[in-house]
Amino acid sequence: MSFSLPRNVPAFENPQRPYEDGLWSRAPHHNGHANAPVTGGPPSAGLGHGIGSPLRGVFEKKELPMYKDKPYSYAKSGRRQGVLGRKRVWFGILLLLLGAIVYYTGVFGGSKEGAERTNQGASKKLWDWGVRKGSNVADWNERREKVREVFELSWDGYARYAWGQDEYYPMSKRGRQMTPTGMGWIIVDALDTLMIMNLTSRLSDARRWMTTSLAYDQDHEVNTFETTIRMLGGLLSAHYLSTTYPDMAPQTDDDYNQPGEDLYLEKAADLADRLSGAFESGSGVPYASVNLKTLKGKASHADGGASSTAEAASLQLEMKYLAMLTGESSYWERAERVIQVIDDNGMEDGLLPIFIYADQGTFRGDNIRLGSRGDSYYEYLIKQYLQTSQEEPIYLALWDQALAGIRKHLITYSHPSHFTVLAERPNGIHQPLSPKMDHLVCFMPGTIALAATEGLPLSEARKSGSWSQKKESEMLLARELTKTCWGMYKAAATGLAPEITYFNVEAPPRMESAGLLTSAEMSDSSTSGNVTWKDDFVIKNMDSHNLQRPETVETLFYMYRITGDDIYREWGWEMFKSFVEYTAVADGAGFTSLSKANELPPIMKDNMESFWLAETLKYFYLLFSPPSLLPLSEIVINTEAHIFPRFKLQRGLKTGWQRKPRDENGNIVSKGSGENGGGGDGEGSGSGDGDEKKKDGEENEKKKEGRDDFRVVTVVDQKFEADRRHGGHG
Repeated sequence: MSFSLPRNVPAFENPQRPYEDGLWSRAPHHNGHANAPVTGGPPSAGLGHGIGSPLRGVFEKKELPMYKDKPYSYAKSGRRQGVLGRKRVWFGILLLLLGAIVYYTGVFGGSKEGAERTNQGASKKLWDWGVRKGSNVADWNERREKVREVFELSWDGYARYAWGQDEYYPMSKRGRQMTPTGMGWIIVDALDTLMIMNLTSRLSDARRWMTTSLAYDQDHEVNTFETTIRMLGGLLSAHYLSTTYPDMAPQTDDDYNQPGEDLYLEKAADLADRLSGAFESGSGVPYASVNLKTLKGKASHADGGASSTAEAASLQLEMKYLAMLTGESSYWERAERVIQVIDDNGMEDGLLPIFIYADQGTFRGDNIRLGSRGDSYYEYLIKQYLQTSQEEPIYLALWDQALAGIRKHLITYSHPSHFTVLAERPNGIHQPLSPKMDHLVCFMPGTIALAATEGLPLSEARKSGSWSQKKESEMLLARELTKTCWGMYKAAATGLAPEITYFNVEAPPRMESAGLLTSAEMSDSSTSGNVTWKDDFVIKNMDSHNLQRPETVETLFYMYRITGDDIYREWGWEMFKSFVEYTAVADGAGFTSLSKANELPPIMKDNMESFWLAETLKYFYLLFSPPSLLPLSEIVINTEAHIFPRFKLQRGLKTGWQRKPRDENGNIVSKGSGENGGGGDGEGSGSGDGDEKKKDGEENEKKKEGRDDFRVVTVVDQKFEADRRHGGHG
């Protein structure tokens, strides 16, 4: 059976994805039991919010959704009940009936073909919360509390209507599994958000479900990358937070010597072992999919069987952290082998085509972009350097080369307002540029700032001996790209960015190498000649869907933490208000993606992405939190917003490869002898024994051939090993 991917995975054919909306409209939204009551759900699932506006708990401070856990670092809040609550229910019923009459009489007009238009735009007068009374000063504690309430509303809707399901359709109030018994796609992905927001009882529900219902021993193919970053990443992040910050949503069953003490780590090791078969390719580059029961990797069903570059090269943070926890070096060796194979191709200026063959380890095609299929390769270069506390400089060298290549070949400017654009080269590095940005690209400004300062506040980083004009220019680039991503939101009718934005550029495009430009102001009255700044942005109808993506708020989080500039918080607050105003679903069922985000009222798409809980709302919450909550200098965050610690190289783990010798332009000057670059000059390497590591790895692989019990047993005890053999977990 093939793996059913969640809706957020980018389409794998045409970059413009012309048929995507039509396919989504026809997709089934049930699993054969859609109308049956949810069973096996959390004890809280039946409490409900009553009938009425789903925004009631968000906008009214008097009553919060369902029930109120004690927030992390907040005082406990109370709730009103009794007669007042009953009056609100009846008032809500009247509002609901009135809304239905207005909607079905066609007041809003528009098409109902496979989608619905929202009629729940929030009144502007409700947006005065989040500002201190008697002043215009933002109350950031109050604002992050609103984020928390939106998370509660989203989670509780899922818990009532689709508990334990991998996908959730809030408008039709149903869920669907992607595998026979489910992967915990939404629950596991949101574990660390529950902890950070200190939602203790909801976390208890999630742990109970994991203990009784989550088993990865399923005869089913899953996507290697998505399963790694979401499920494995979610489990590892939950382990880190629960052991390092025990006061975050504390649980009694995970205390020392309790049955659930190692729940997250045990599940993580089991899942990682099942994913290991994906790496058993001719080159070591992982296959796109893997069967969780047979451990057999499977080449992509499209793209000539090639894996996407981003997917193959964005498994390293997870595998390396698990290797550190367990002492099992095979996780580490497999992960870093992928980067070695990629780098040995010697691609010009560190820019990679977006497809790579797993068996050969060579690239397919010439399409270069930092959107879908390319993005997180670059992200994980600098984050691997930071993860191991700057002890693996080889990854800094790779990042520096790639960023220089991006600035040389992909950075251009819109016309006439000079917004900085990170464009694409669909036919190769020396072929015409396409002035197109996926929303996915908006991770990059924050990552550039993170790399420049290594997570320190900018004021501190500038005092360090390593600060340079180059890093100063990188911060300017990060600021300008952030502004462009924010403009993608402001240019849309709903204030919510489309999946893809094009830009008007000069012919030929002006590149950054011709000199840095700063962009126009983005007020509604700002003009350049007779053209407003919004005219630089081109939103095509087929690209106008909004999938609740996190990349821009992710960048705002990094930019605020690093610069301390409140403008990034203010932009985030405007984005958050737009999400609440235009994506809320009736009956407190949660929030949904939009099929059309550039028209009013927007067309709603019946789907809540798992990363709405795992990433988008988490980054909003952290953006509005004090910088002392999870300091950037102590953590590294994976591409699904899961939190890992920085750590020193230990337990025999070290860089096991070297780059092949390069000339001053970064080109390989000799193929060397052997796969490790013939002992080259060791540029950026943290180790000089690449050949020895290779030999050891080959011997280890020979020992593992024919075994069906290739498992981690260093930290995980014998009970876990026995449970896994019989399909039991935790």
